[in-house]
Amino acid sequence: MKIELAPSLNNINRNQWNGLNTCNHPFTSYDFLNALEISHSVSSKTGWTPKHILVKTDDNTIIGASPNYLKMHSYGEYIFDHSWANAFENAGGQYYPKLLSAIPFTPATGPRILLNPKNKDNEEILKLIIDTYEQLVKNNNLSSAHINFITKQLSNKLNERNWIKREGLQFHWHNKEYKSFDDFLDKLKSTKRKAIKKERKKINEYGLTIERITGDDLNSEIWDAFYEFYLSTIDKKWGGAYLTKEFFYLINQNMKNNILLVIAKKSNEIIAGALNFIGQNTLYGRNWGTKLEIPFLHFELCYYQAIEYAIENKIKIVEAGAQGHHKIQRGYVATPTYSSHYIQNSSFDKAIRSFVKMEAEEINKQIEIINQQGSPYSN
Repeated sequence: MKIELAPSLNNINRNQWNGLNTCNHPFTSYDFLNALEISHSVSSKTGWTPKHILVKTDDNTIIGASPNYLKMHSYGEYIFDHSWANAFENAGGQYYPKLLSAIPFTPATGPRILLNPKNKDNEEILKLIIDTYEQLVKNNNLSSAHINFITKQLSNKLNERNWIKREGLQFHWHNKEYKSFDDFLDKLKSTKRKAIKKERKKINEYGLTIERITGDDLNSEIWDAFYEFYLSTIDKKWGGAYLTKEFFYLINQNMKNNILLVIAKKSNEIIAGALNFIGQNTLYGRNWGTKLEIPFLHFELCYYQAIEYAIENKIKIVEAGAQGHHKIQRGYVATPTYSSHYIQNSSFDKAIRSFVKMEAEEINKQIEIINQQGSPYSN
């Protein structure tokens, strides 16, 4: 086996990469990651320099891979370490560049080390990839390596290697084999059920037509409208658009059957949209935007339509992105997330360990309180 660092997905065999993405996760697919690079949403100019780790056999067959970037900042990650960077640099260190294995601009849990489960050498390949992260940090005098939004299983393995385990919190909706949206509402506390019905009724009063579009029904006109909504929302919240219009055209070209776009029309004009990606057992809510400020429209397009779609298609989980305590009263429950961090400086490592320990205690308390005392469900 040999290790290579690939400066772009374009240099990698698409079929071999996707052959390792055995759970067909939309965000670790070749097409999603490559669309980010081809569209220049991800590049050295945007502070994301691809350094994908590949494990190959002597005949150049890829048997292990990890999406990886040299980062010059901490934007677009959703695992916040700005305070770590400030502390390290105030002490005279240089935090950036750092190594990051993550899906750019996408706070969704999934595989970060891609292995074919049928390969008998997977333990050795996994060790080789982790060794590579550590050696890259040491050999290039980098501050750290980070692997974000990983499974609990990988988090535990990295913890055994003395990486720092960090916990986070998101809100996910779980399908309890509901037969319909009304069946789901029946399981909520009466106050939550009445509030959702009131919100959906209010939306109906605006005379909107709501459509769920996927596959061949997606077209450039829809994407042009959606991109305007995306830019409008970014301007209101953050002031900097990560994704270029070309990115949306590329995912439509190569991933249209994994996309669910929920749009709202008024007088036959598209006025809002919510972008979702369809995984094996999970619907991932990503970007949304609108040109008209209509009360509760965000909840309708991003949450209720996603839940209805999941029920109709027997999808087990809806992940609606980062943050948002307002999701609780709409049937979402608190769910832990995991990331792992390798810090080269021993003193800095010790300080970070102390911080994440206190942070994890607080997060676990929040999860317990939210899912027990604050649960939206009647039992």
